[in-house]
Amino acid sequence: MRKYLPYFAGLGYATIFGFSFMFTRGALEHIAPFHLLGLRFAAAVLTLVLLGLLGIVSIKVTWPQFKALLPLAFFQPILYFPFETLGVQLTSSSQGGMMIAAIPIFVTILAAAVLKERPRTLQYPFILASVGGVIFIAAMQSQGQLGTNKLGTLLLLGAVLSAACYNIASRKAGQRFSPLQTTWVMMVIGAVFFNGIALTQHAAAGALCQYFRPLMAIWPAVLFLGILSSVTAFFLINFTLAKLPAAQGAVFSNLTTLISIFAGVTFLKETIAWYQAVGALIILVGVWGTNRFAQDPELPEVKTCSR
Repeated sequence: MRKYLPYFAGLGYATIFGFSFMFTRGALEHIAPFHLLGLRFAAAVLTLVLLGLLGIVSIKVTWPQFKALLPLAFFQPILYFPFETLGVQLTSSSQGGMMIAAIPIFVTILAAAVLKERPRTLQYPFILASVGGVIFIAAMQSQGQLGTNKLGTLLLLGAVLSAACYNIASRKAGQRFSPLQTTWVMMVIGAVFFNGIALTQHAAAGALCQYFRPLMAIWPAVLFLGILSSVTAFFLINFTLAKLPAAQGAVFSNLTTLISIFAGVTFLKETIAWYQAVGALIILVGVWGTNRFAQDPELPEVKTCSR
């Protein structure tokens, strides 16, 4: 049973991120992107602090350990979220979806170059299939009207490279640190960075005293994004990448598209188009094959923070 935990973790983080789009979309009707990110990561830090005070988790990160994890936090969340948010604003959500889907390909390339992890021959077509399913859905949704803004495209490419570098950094960090330690550093850095941007924007607009006013309307989204999409999902990602080869762990991210479609159909009463069903099937086959034809990973003992 233990050897299947990384796969369950991969399915878990993909499911959470799939539902997060529904909450993010609603919250952004009331609040600016960086403001939402600031509140999201602040909620994540407060959640971890509360869990620590209750004795549910024990987080012990020394200053040398914190500094060692800073490069990982630099790639995700500091670089990835601004690149993705600004890139989509300058292009289109469809183009963003297609480019973000390429993350497993870049992870595969970097993993081979940096970690010396190369997928087995039979895995390559399935990795490409998982990416192709997302691109197919995004292309059909766009109906040929893709954004062509060069700056936006470069920003989206920056998001893809940031996410790929994060996957590699998390994979390496898993050899020295527990997933909880890694997640804690990411949440703290995210809270400081994004709240710093949001507070600066509010101060420039003379609206600093209204910083927490939107919480009355968006607190369910902040709690979901802070507790589940940040703390839980990133813990699951870090756990998955600590146990599975980087390319194999990254391919689960393409299930997010499938879950987001399911969430829209189930909770927002959206209709599902034929191309979404076809693309979903391709994604499922791709993720299944990538993991089916992988060698069984050597799973080290799970690290825990000492009390």
